[in-house]
Amino acid sequence: MPLGSSRPDDASPWVKILDLAEDYSFKLFHVIRATLQYRRFDGRMSAPVTRINFERGDSVGVLLYDPQDDAVILVRQFRYPVYASLDPDERAVDGARQAWLLEVVAGVKDVDRTVKEAAHKELLEEAGYKVKGELQPITIIYPSPNGTSERIYLFLGEVDHRQRAGKGGGVEGEDIQVVVLPFHEAMDRVARGEIRDAKTIIALQHLALLKAGKAGRRVVRGSQNGYGTTEKLSD
Repeated sequence: MPLGSSRPDDASPWVKILDLAEDYSFKLFHVIRATLQYRRFDGRMSAPVTRINFERGDSVGVLLYDPQDDAVILVRQFRYPVYASLDPDERAVDGARQAWLLEVVAGVKDVDRTVKEAAHKELLEEAGYKVKGELQPITIIYPSPNGTSERIYLFLGEVDHRQRAGKGGGVEGEDIQVVVLPFHEAMDRVARGEIRDAKTIIALQHLALLKAGKAGRRVVRGSQNGYGTTEKLSD
């Protein structure tokens, strides 16, 4: 059956895993080397190939929005991989400031928590907020599907930015700044290339579509983690 068909052909699997090996492990991080075959677009199985997967678990991200003031709450913190990506000349001067990214609240999901439980935990730790009502699922993204199996579960949450439930700022070893921006200013920063984090750009653009009436509200059911089949509702 062709790859574009709605159902797989049981007689011809989509993927055959021939060998798995762990090449590196450190705390939550694992580098897995797989030898496999996959089904080609012409229906035949590929020759054996080697692929690398960086396993680091799944993550959550929450865009906090204050509808009364039309403002979003983001966080800023130092990201070493961003610093490492800069040219040496940039690191030596003010260009190093690019490594302090403006992002939605986010964090790694512990295996014993649902994604919503993880989201609420990160909101309190990083920003010091509790949302009003339910977290609203936005989407699930693969930030780098050629290199890592990580999925990021994105949510939208409503708050009054004047009413904090905690001090935020992160846990031990973290130094997180909470930043409240008018929504239009956040979108201007996206347009100017000043907000460069992918999950944050996706969440802000989703909110822009909601505000423009081009994205329907969704109810999600049938999933322990807050994601599952979605049904578009009229406002």
